[in-house]
Amino acid sequence: MARRIALASIRLYQKTLSPDHGWFKHRYSAGYCKYEPTCSEYTYQAIKRYGIIKGAVKGAHRIVRCNPWSKGGEDPVK
Repeated sequence: MARRIALASIRLYQKTLSPDHGWFKHRYSAGYCKYEPTCSEYTYQAIKRYGIIKGAVKGAHRIVRCNPWSKGGEDPVK
């Protein structure tokens, strides 16, 4: 149940506030996130694959790595 709520919350964020997926995506034609998949999609996939706790930890770790000094690029859920 918690997994479904977390996944639905991420999708809601993506459809509304996300600069890569939501209402503001037209402002960033090249994309806002420097990683592929985006941080929200990465967290969604991690929670779906590993469960709410381990997936959320992996997602939080990804968000912490997203900073001005990171190179970004391809970073699939492992």
